[in-house]
Amino acid sequence: MTDPSDAGDPGRLRRTREPAGPAETAAAPASPPGGAADLRHAVAGGARAESREQNRDRRGILAMIDHPLVVAFVATLGVLGALLIGSALGSIATILIYIILALFISLGLDPVVRRLERAGMRRGAGIAIVFVAFAVLVALFLIFVLPPVLAQIAEFIVSIPQAMAEIQQSEWFVSLNDDLQAAVGSSLDQLSVSLADPHTVAAISGGALAVGIGVAGFISASFIVVALTLYFLASLAAMKRALYSLAPARNRPRLADMTERITASVGGALIGSVILSTINAIVVFVLHLLIGLPFPALMALIAFVITLIPLFGSVIFWILGTVIALFSSPSQALIFGIAYLVYIQLESYVVSPRVMNREISIPAALVLIGALIGGALAGVLGVLLALPVMASLLLIIREVVVPKQDLKI
Repeated sequence: MTDPSDAGDPGRLRRTREPAGPAETAAAPASPPGGAADLRHAVAGGARAESREQNRDRRGILAMIDHPLVVAFVATLGVLGALLIGSALGSIATILIYIILALFISLGLDPVVRRLERAGMRRGAGIAIVFVAFAVLVALFLIFVLPPVLAQIAEFIVSIPQAMAEIQQSEWFVSLNDDLQAAVGSSLDQLSVSLADPHTVAAISGGALAVGIGVAGFISASFIVVALTLYFLASLAAMKRALYSLAPARNRPRLADMTERITASVGGALIGSVILSTINAIVVFVLHLLIGLPFPALMALIAFVITLIPLFGSVIFWILGTVIALFSSPSQALIFGIAYLVYIQLESYVVSPRVMNREISIPAALVLIGALIGGALAGVLGVLLALPVMASLLLIIREVVVPKQDLKI
């Protein structure tokens, strides 16, 4: 039967009645729905979208060219805003240093408070005990350590000309050959002339005055740091919870774990560095008293500051202390060098593994680079914070950055 509607269309009637041949059937495979046609439409749509985007960018560039004054005005406002922000940060740099110092001190004292909590003490009582002990140590330093150090600094400056004169009369100087005596004597004479120069005297006096002003500023700033430390130590848990709430709920457990590990490593590194530096200072003070070297308190303070540099601080002070001891006597310098070298070995293999956090594993080159950068940016404070900051950055890289990169194939 033929559809009456096909009567006026012979071609349609023929297509209906004639079946497709084998060749036609093989040459025209069935296309799945949504196959090549949809792919062609998607490619065409993407090309049209890309063309529209390029046209929009071209119109934006042409508009900027047509209005150069507007572009220059906006760029000027951006530069002025950046300068204003930089000036504001510079004006509050001291306050930011106080805040950072107080935060790191609180992180360093928090492990002690947690240990007291594990012993059954309430956190408030543990904070009070730790804070009182910390305040007592600071007071003991200001009362018993700082005055002798300042007095010995003045004695050291006054005794420099006499010490250089005595060097040329010492036995080890006389035992040198003529060429070495001439070279050392010429260097000492030039140093004496430099120290006698009025500009040098004025610089030393200005430096001593700056030290005095710095001590007064340190005493006034210590009250601010102490108050901020007490606040941070009391509200450290609340601050962590506030930080966790800023992250999505699915990421909060991982963020909490990483934050606890970072704060624990920072606290352990700070406490360990201060303890090791304190032990170094005590050893240097005792060695100077036993050997009879001058300025024991001053050298102990210098040892405390230098040994804050991780890994390399003890070696640096060993060289410096031995060279300074040479000005007193070669035998005393030899005794000091051997005794302090023995202590360095004990510190490396016995003291440091028991004091420092064992989870902190940083390549030596990165430790030195971090200490140099921290010292250039923030002085002694930067050197002290170099190790925990580097440990935190390495932990973030190992736990966050590297796993994300491993997933990219």
